[in-house]
Amino acid sequence: MKIWDNKKQEQNEINVPLPTKREEKPKRKEKGAKERKDRKEGFLYTCLSWLVRPAKQLRLNRQILVVAYFFAFLFVALMGYITYYVAIPGKEDATSSYNPRKNIFSERMIKGEIKTADDKTIAKSVKSGKDDYSRSYPAERMFAHVVGYDLYGKSGLEASANYYLYRSHSNVFGRIINDLRDEKNQGDTVYSTLDYDLQQTAYNALGGYKGAVVVMEPQTGKILAMVSKPDFNPNAISENYEMLNKDEDSALLNRATQGLYPPGSTFKIVTALEYIRENPKWKKFSYTCEGTTTIDHVRIKCAGNTAHGRVDLYGAMAHSCNNAFVTLASGLDFASFRKTAEQLQLNQKLPINLEYSKSRFVLDGKSPASEMPQTSIGQGDTLMTPLLNCMIVSSIANDGVMMTPYLTDYVESSDGKLVKKFTPSIYKEVMTENEAEELTKLLVKVVKEGSASALSGLRHSYAGKTGSAEHQEGRNTHAWFVGFSPVKNPKIAVCVIAEDAGSGSSVAVPIAKKIFTTYYEKNK
Repeated sequence: MKIWDNKKQEQNEINVPLPTKREEKPKRKEKGAKERKDRKEGFLYTCLSWLVRPAKQLRLNRQILVVAYFFAFLFVALMGYITYYVAIPGKEDATSSYNPRKNIFSERMIKGEIKTADDKTIAKSVKSGKDDYSRSYPAERMFAHVVGYDLYGKSGLEASANYYLYRSHSNVFGRIINDLRDEKNQGDTVYSTLDYDLQQTAYNALGGYKGAVVVMEPQTGKILAMVSKPDFNPNAISENYEMLNKDEDSALLNRATQGLYPPGSTFKIVTALEYIRENPKWKKFSYTCEGTTTIDHVRIKCAGNTAHGRVDLYGAMAHSCNNAFVTLASGLDFASFRKTAEQLQLNQKLPINLEYSKSRFVLDGKSPASEMPQTSIGQGDTLMTPLLNCMIVSSIANDGVMMTPYLTDYVESSDGKLVKKFTPSIYKEVMTENEAEELTKLLVKVVKEGSASALSGLRHSYAGKTGSAEHQEGRNTHAWFVGFSPVKNPKIAVCVIAEDAGSGSSVAVPIAKKIFTTYYEKNK
């Protein structure tokens, strides 16, 4: 009986239904699915969820989450732009003459000095009141355009180096003491690439002519001298600005970088390059010059109607034979010619931190044939700045490589510590080394036998091209010269233009000769 009762009890225990429990397993499964979903949303979703708390707690819907994503993106984009602006355009804006922050800089800093490469001061700040300073220019007119001025906006180095001139890297404790005393700190000193003696020679050699001179190192791009006339005295800019701004001669204009001139026969360098590129057998070119010729109904004459007789390309370049060049140019491909011109930076921006004008070349594949004769000899609508002309001849001297021209060599603190050193940089290869070598041979011929023979027979070797550019009927031609020296391993390139001065051989070459002479006397 007892045994039976136990079995019955066990049977009852087995048959008794268990209490119903909550089904937790499906919920755990649901939670796991949600975690996997969170992981799929990615890191940004997790961060946002942590910042704004779980969407379930705050009862956020999907639209609010999208808005949160959007504003997070805007924040990241804003931080990125600010970082970029400080690193890149900020320095450029500091040099702008339109930047009102320059007044803030001047309230707490004494603008630094600008010096030449040979350590001569060409711009400095002098005390003009209790807490006021004004700019002084010891060389006065000689560096007027390239150094510029610091009133009514900025120009020249005063603008391009402004970022460094209004920074101080002198002894930190001295700066702290000055700040505590509410005294201004001395800005850093900018050493330019300009050579005082070359600048003085170029300025004096140009004399009373309007025009410009640019002197460069072909292998580095350093600008050694830059002269523009008519000029002005930057020390008196506050008294004379309005008058200078209305001056018909445009004395404030830096003709070296902003002056646009027909390049005349110096452009035959570009025409010769295009002819060499299109004609592998260019050395067989031959032409008999009779003084005048007519191409596509355009009558062309050589200077003084001179008949040069039979010439090849070397002779045509040496004697600057217009008739030979318009003849060889008549068969050129217009579109290809434009491509070559633009490769040499016509119609293009220039890699320099100064105000400049774009040089102009209008010929293209749709131009009428009648435009080629004048274009090929640097007349017509072709216009060029002296700076670009110097850059092109420097590229020939540098085996076809155009260097980035620059004016700031290095920056020092007021107590003599090096802050920043600027180094040469390649801008682009504008021609092959072989093309540069062939053009050099043509330019050497100009010196040895042609229009630049005033440089022949000197101690050092020279290569160059003259030009006499017509610009207005009844007036003298502009006198041009571009060239470099020595022929092997060139150290200096020169461009000269003298407005309304006559022929390049009689005016521009003697000016260049004086500059070359000064350079070699200083670098014996």
